[in-house]
Amino acid sequence: MRPLTLERPKPLIEVAGRSMLDRVLDHLDEAGVSRRVINIHWLADAIRCHLDGREGIAFSHEPDLLETGGGVQKALPLLGAAPFFVCNADIVWTAGPTPALRRLAAAWDDDRMDALLLLQRTAPAVGYDGHGDFFVDSDGRVTRRREKQISPLLFAGVQILHPRLFAGLEPGRFSLNRLYDRAQSEERLFGIVHDGGWYHCGTPDALPVVEARLLAEPVHELHEQHD
Repeated sequence: MRPLTLERPKPLIEVAGRSMLDRVLDHLDEAGVSRRVINIHWLADAIRCHLDGREGIAFSHEPDLLETGGGVQKALPLLGAAPFFVCNADIVWTAGPTPALRRLAAAWDDDRMDALLLLQRTAPAVGYDGHGDFFVDSDGRVTRRREKQISPLLFAGVQILHPRLFAGLEPGRFSLNRLYDRAQSEERLFGIVHDGGWYHCGTPDALPVVEARLLAEPVHELHEQHD
């Protein structure tokens, strides 16, 4: 997202007048999540300042980037022993008939699941041009696409994870894909398909496209409920 990220951390880049981080927090507020842990690294003080005075916020600072898995693992002491949401801050999503976080929470089955992913259909995804990530069966179990396969679903950057998924792993830098593979091998990786809008904000050129699509959506923005 350079050159925009030379002056501000990516989560604070605004999309249609609201930062991507605030949009994620709006979704968590709507779902009733009262405690949020935010991973910070680049221009960390800017994020601290932006959220100064906002209740229920804790920070997990990464002096060195730990990737998706290592970053979540480092934050585990702040998250507790229960399953928790993990939301990427470089995507924007809007609610379908039922907000996605509430759908994930309702679908969570602690006896069967270690990870529950929100999946997005590739065809209507804005800002995505890959070959997909996963398949999901009629029971909701998720399997990763193999090399040279094309799948109709990508990981939407929103999920529920259980802390037990990290058991036995040494602290350090690693991807959540390592844990997805572990959960899949034990048939404990599940997913649901998102039924709202989904937008990947990966480059400055993508921002006006995403903003135009957001403004055209017949959906009330969540932040209107909290301002």
